[in-house]
Amino acid sequence: MTAARALAKHATICDVRDEPSSERSSERSVPAPSVEHAADAADLARMGYAQELRRGMSGFSNFAISFSTICILAGGITSLQLGVSAVGGAAAGVVWPAGVAFSFVVALTMAQIASAFPTAGGLYHWSSILGGRGWGWATAWFNLAGLVFVTAAVDVGTYGLFVNFVGLGMAHQVVGVGVIAASHAALNHFGIRLTTLLTDASGYLILAVALLLTVAMLMAATRTTAPASHLDLARLFRFENLTGAAGGDVWPAHTSKVTTLLLGLMWPVYTITGFDASAHTSEETVDAPRNAPRGMLRSVYVSGLCGWVMVSALVLALPSIAAGAHQGPNIFAWLMTTVLPGAAGKLLWAGIVLANYLCGLACVTSTSRMTYAFARDGGLPGSRLLKRVSPTWKTPVAAIWTTAGLAFASTLYTPAYSTLTTACVIFLYLSYVMPSLAGLRAYGRSWTRMGPFDLGARLYKSLSVVALGGVGLLVWIGVQPPNDKALTVLAVTVALLAVAWWAGVRRRFRGPPSVL
Repeated sequence: MTAARALAKHATICDVRDEPSSERSSERSVPAPSVEHAADAADLARMGYAQELRRGMSGFSNFAISFSTICILAGGITSLQLGVSAVGGAAAGVVWPAGVAFSFVVALTMAQIASAFPTAGGLYHWSSILGGRGWGWATAWFNLAGLVFVTAAVDVGTYGLFVNFVGLGMAHQVVGVGVIAASHAALNHFGIRLTTLLTDASGYLILAVALLLTVAMLMAATRTTAPASHLDLARLFRFENLTGAAGGDVWPAHTSKVTTLLLGLMWPVYTITGFDASAHTSEETVDAPRNAPRGMLRSVYVSGLCGWVMVSALVLALPSIAAGAHQGPNIFAWLMTTVLPGAAGKLLWAGIVLANYLCGLACVTSTSRMTYAFARDGGLPGSRLLKRVSPTWKTPVAAIWTTAGLAFASTLYTPAYSTLTTACVIFLYLSYVMPSLAGLRAYGRSWTRMGPFDLGARLYKSLSVVALGGVGLLVWIGVQPPNDKALTVLAVTVALLAVAWWAGVRRRFRGPPSVL
C-alpha cells in the first residue's frame, strides 16, 4: 500500500461520518456552550486540568492562528535572500516545495499526537506523557526558545519592512522592535476574542495580499523579461551557485552543490514554522481533538501551496537573478522599487507590513500559551506568577508580557535577522520531533488511546523516522557560517539544561499528570 493510500485510509481528520453537522459548525462558527464544550472540558479533565482559558476559537480560528504565525508574507519575503543567494531561481521552483513537503511530514506526526492530547502545553505535554518528565522538560525549553526566537525574527523583519517602506534607516531598530513587541503584548492582554478577531482577519489579509502581489509580479515579469510577454519559467528550475559576494554575502562562498542546496532549504523551512500554534491554543478551541490537528495540517499545506505560487512570481519578476541575489538582504526592497515603484506598489507594501505585524501578534499568542502551560506544571522560574490567568480577560497576562520581553531581549543579543531565523528553525524543529521520537517507542505499548486523527502505526512510525533524519540535517545546516552564534546558543542551552536537570530540577519538577 502506498503512503498516499495509507494516509487516505487511516487519517480520519476529514471524516465527518460520526457527527457531520456538529463538526462543520465548529469550523465555521463558535456555538453556544454545548455538548462539544462539555466533551472538550472532559478531555481536559481526563488529562488532569481544569478549563481555565476561554474556549471560544472555531476550527477556522485555530487554522488562522497557525496560518498567521507561518505567514508567507513574512518568511517568504523577508527571507527571500536565503534561497536566491544560495541556488538562484531554483530556490523557488525546486527547493521551496521540497522544504514544504518536509514540514508537512513533521506536521503529520505532530497532528497524530495533538489529536490524542489536545492541551495548551502541546509538545511539552506530549513529550512528558510519552517519554517521561525529563524528556518533556527538555522539549519545553527547546520549544520555548524556538518560539521566542521566531517572535523576535518576525518583529525584526516587520521593522525592516516598515523602515524600507517609509524610507528610514535601521538605526532605531531597538526602539522600533520594542514598540512592536509591547503592542503585541497589549493586544494579547485584552482577551482571546480580540486576538482571534485580528488573526482571523490576518488569514484573509495574507491570502488577499499574496494574491495581489503574485498578479502584480507576474504582470511585471512580462515587462521586464525578454522577449516581451514571455515568462522565463526555466529560471525556476535553474541552479546557480550564488554564495559569497555574488549573493551579497548572505552565505559564505561554497563550491559544493549539495551544500548550497541545503542552505537554500532554510528559506522554506523557516517560513513554514509556527504551526504548533494550533496545538498551543487547543484549550481555547472547540472540538480540539479534531480542529487542532486539522488546523495544523491545513495551515502547512495552504501556506506551502500559496507560498509556492507567490515566491515563484517574485523570482520570475526579478529583472535578473544575478542582480537580485547581489542585493543580499535588500533583495525584496530592490525588487519592489524596481518593478512596482508607484502607488500600487506602496499599497501592497503597506499590506505586507500589516500582515507581518499580525504574524508577530499570533507568535506572542502561541508562545504565551506555551509559557502558561509549562508554568502550570511548575517548569519555569516564577511559575506561580506565570501560570496566573486574569479573571477579567481570561488570558495568562504575566506569560504574555514575559514572552514579549524575552523576544525583545533576544534581538539585543543577536540583532542579525539570519541568525535569529536559523536559531528559530533549530530549536523549533528539535522540539517538533522530540515527541515523535518518544512516540516511536510508546506507540502500541504505553500509548494505546489515539485521537480522531490516526495515521496508523506503520505510517506514523515511518513518517517519524523521516522527520527525525530531516531535523538532524537541519541542525547541521543551521549552524553553518555566518550563523555560528546559533551553534553557541544551542551548545550552551543543552549544557545548561543538563546541569540544571541533574542539579535538582529532576527532584522538584512534577511534570504534567500522567494519563496513560
